[in-house]
Amino acid sequence: MRDKLFDKSDHAVTDFDFGEKTAEVFDDMLDRSIPLYSELQRMIGELANEFAVSGTNVYDLGCSTGITLQSLMGAIKKDVTFVGVDYSAPMLERAERRFKSLGDTRPHRTVCADLNGDCDIKNASVIVLNLTLQFVRPLFRDLVLRRIHAGLNENGCLILVEKVLGNDSMFNRMFINYYYEMKKRNGYSETEIAKKREALENVLIPYRVDENLALLRSNGFSHTDMFYKWYNFAGFLAVK
Repeated sequence: MRDKLFDKSDHAVTDFDFGEKTAEVFDDMLDRSIPLYSELQRMIGELANEFAVSGTNVYDLGCSTGITLQSLMGAIKKDVTFVGVDYSAPMLERAERRFKSLGDTRPHRTVCADLNGDCDIKNASVIVLNLTLQFVRPLFRDLVLRRIHAGLNENGCLILVEKVLGNDSMFNRMFINYYYEMKKRNGYSETEIAKKREALENVLIPYRVDENLALLRSNGFSHTDMFYKWYNFAGFLAVK
């Protein structure tokens, strides 16, 4: 379904959420809002296959409608169990529909849980946070990453993709403007862009690239690097 959540100029803007209305259009929203999204999905799958180990779990934390899990299932050739975690029931319902339509018989499950609280991670060789950590309050990000690190096996990897801030305010403004131009090319109006920006203002809190890398290192990851960068988006690979 086409994303038209913010196309009504007379509607009051509330904080962005991941409920039923968002779930209905989420796949289209990602495709039109995330730069190089199909290539990013391919890269995530490629990296995950490199680190996945038979007999372990592969997690997508904040799995939404299951797009990234589908990429992981297509890319990973080992005998693993795929686990999708999200706190939004409407998102998980759509993820389950996706898996049913795929007909993939390999072990997989979805879990309704909040990363801030009751999310159980164990025996993991790969964990993905694809545009998820940015929605966790900064106060709780260390706790989330410590739990992820504890749940990873030795030499397991975390694949982290985030919206990021530029280190220089001039470049930061440029990169954001280029991002909005991309959204316009993909059919979003000025009104939609402005209203979504307002809705996300207190919900999505990005860090700089160096802050993300420092956060990973301070929570136990011994090897870190950036594998993807497009203006104000970045992907990081961290290994325990």
